[in-house]
Parts: sequence; structure tokens; C-alpha cells
Amino acid sequence: MASTAGTLRVAIFTETFLPKIDGIVTILCLLLQRLQEQEHNVILFGPPGGPSEYAGAEVVGVGGPPLPLYPELRINIPGAQVWKQLCAFQPDLLHVVNPAILGPFGLAYARKLGVPAVASFHTDLPRYAQHYGFKVAVPAIRSYLRLLHNQATVNLCPSTAVRDELQQQGFHRMRWWKRGIDTERFTPGTPQAGVRERLTDGHPEDFLVVNVGRQAPEKQLELLRRPLLATPGVRLALIGDGPSHPQLRQIFADTPTVLTGYLHGQELLDVYRAADAFVFPSTTETFGLVALEAMACGVPVIAARTGGVLDTVIDGYNGLFYAPDQPEQIGSLLAELRSTPTLRARLAANALDHARSRSWRASMDQLVAYYRVAQRLFRMTRPSPAETLPSERKRTR
Repeated sequence: MASTAGTLRVAIFTETFLPKIDGIVTILCLLLQRLQEQEHNVILFGPPGGPSEYAGAEVVGVGGPPLPLYPELRINIPGAQVWKQLCAFQPDLLHVVNPAILGPFGLAYARKLGVPAVASFHTDLPRYAQHYGFKVAVPAIRSYLRLLHNQATVNLCPSTAVRDELQQQGFHRMRWWKRGIDTERFTPGTPQAGVRERLTDGHPEDFLVVNVGRQAPEKQLELLRRPLLATPGVRLALIGDGPSHPQLRQIFADTPTVLTGYLHGQELLDVYRAADAFVFPSTTETFGLVALEAMACGVPVIAARTGGVLDTVIDGYNGLFYAPDQPEQIGSLLAELRSTPTLRARLAANALDHARSRSWRASMDQLVAYYRVAQRLFRMTRPSPAETLPSERKRTR
């Protein structure tokens, strides 16, 4: 049955979902909440092991083995039952999130059903391949992703830097899907007693710098060791887990660093509120949602001047940039913030103002608008009945 009263029937195919925690999953959860608020109907196909329902959307686990060298992702290959469930749902459109393995099936299903497909680009897999020692595979991966995305009616990306880069690489119909966060949840405030004591290993008077996120080679967290040791009175808290976590414990063993593992909910909020600065050394980010979360808590960001963070950090206004190939500059920036409280206070206030202007609901409303753009474009480019072959018209009767 077709959607009525402006509501949509949306089928989402995603390579990652709960219980995994990362920026993509965070965005997906907010999307499902907003679609529920607007009374759209949603079914999500993703990896197994997650909930059967989230924010009113049915969640269907698609089985598959872990991806070699990246075990948090799976090689999810849908069986016949997925097609049956999709046909029974009768979507108005398909949204393919970060197409790689499961996503191509979603694109094929959209063609078979005769509905538009929206594809969103979230992860720079070619750059990830470089960090994992597969530089020789980068051109093939880029060509593969371009082939997939160019099958979509509309392509979305999280930042202007990514949009411009993908367009130069031959990706078509690219649109900027802006990011937002829950500014009612991420707010400045006093952390729970003992949080700063714990994160500074008993030295709460020191300058506390935090990083939050998945700990993997492409995040380049090891680059923080040298500037940290070169800056007296500064302490680091690494919040998260991932394949690099055991190695990072060794790298930072003799430094003023605390590694907590993953933290969620109020505990994570208290981390942001306890921090004096947020440091973001990754050069592979297509956006960097955690940087915006930190800013919403009144924490200035120090980041490499590259990638998606360029749409979030304004150098000298709400944060500070360093040259991506000169991570030693982090030390001097930390020293400047520590020794100049007025500078830190000004950056923090501007960071908060900027974050408050990035509503997650506005971000999801923009996405729904792109859904409707995809529907219009699909109707404009789809052959009319008069243009179909006689045999095709016969089959559709």
C-alpha cells in the first residue's frame, strides 16, 4: 500500500547498527527517532545481534561472518527471506547507508522494486585501507564505491570537504546532509563527583584533555604521546575501545594517560563536562560527530585541519587547528590553552554557540526532504509507460 498523508515507507540497509557504537550508529538512531516522530514507517536491515525493534522501526538482522581485519563489521549477505520481507513492506524508497557489502543488495532491490534509492557516504574506506596496509587496493576500492553510489538516485555526504572530494572523483548527484546532535542532552554542567579525579589519575588540578571514539589505526591516537609528554601539567583520557586498544595501553603506559574503555549515557556526558579540551588527531573523518558533542558541552576542540571537521571547527573561534603533517603542534596548542584561561573560555563559549545551532531534528528533516527530492528525480528520469517495450508492458499488466 502506498504511503498517504505525506508519510513515507522507508527501508534502510546498513552495514552497521546496534549494539555497535560509532558515529554512524548514533546518526541512525537519531534518524529512526525522528522518522517515528513524523509517523513514517521504517524497516531496517542490518547486521545480526541487535534489537528487533528501535524507535518503532522493525530491525531485521542479516547474517554473515566478521570482516577480516575489521571484525566489528560483518559480511552480511541477505537470503530469500529478506526479499520477501521487503516486498511485504512495500517501501516508497530505500536508504542505503555506507554501501559496501549489504548495501549493493539494497541498490539492486530498489531497481527490482522500481523505487528510488538514496545512498549516504559515511566512512572513507580508501583512507582506512591505507592505514591497514592495503595502499595498493585504494584505487580499486574507490572505483567500487563510485560504481555503487552512482547507481543511487541521490547521494548524501556529511561535509563539504567530502562532497567536493567525491565530486572530483566522479561521484554523481552528491548532496550535503548536515549533521546535528541532541543539544538537550549534550550541555555544559558539573560532572559527577570523582569523575575528574578518575580521569586525571588523582591530579584534578592538571589540564585534562580527552578523546572519545573508536580506537583503531586510522584514528592515529598514538600521535598524541609525544606532544603529551612535551607539555607539563597536561593529562589525557582516551575514552573508547577497538582493535588498537591493547596497543594503546602499551604506548601510553608510562604517560599521564587514563584509558577507560567505552562509556555511555551519563558517564560519557560527565567525561565531556570534566574536560578542559578535546583533541581529535584523526585525518580520515568524514565529519567527526564527537567533536560537535564536545563543543555542545562547552569544550574547545584541537583538530587536524582536514576532512569533515572543517565544517565544525573554526580556527581561533571555537577551536584550534594544527597542520595534519605536523602533530607536534598539538603540544604548543595545549600549552597555549592551559596558560591562557581567557582564550580557553572564549573558545568554549563560541563552541557552545556553534553546537547549539546544529539541531539533530533539523538534520533529519533535511534528510526527509532529500528523500522527497529522490522521489521527484526518480519520477522525472523513469521511463514512461509509452517508452517501455511491448514485452515489458505485457509483463506489468
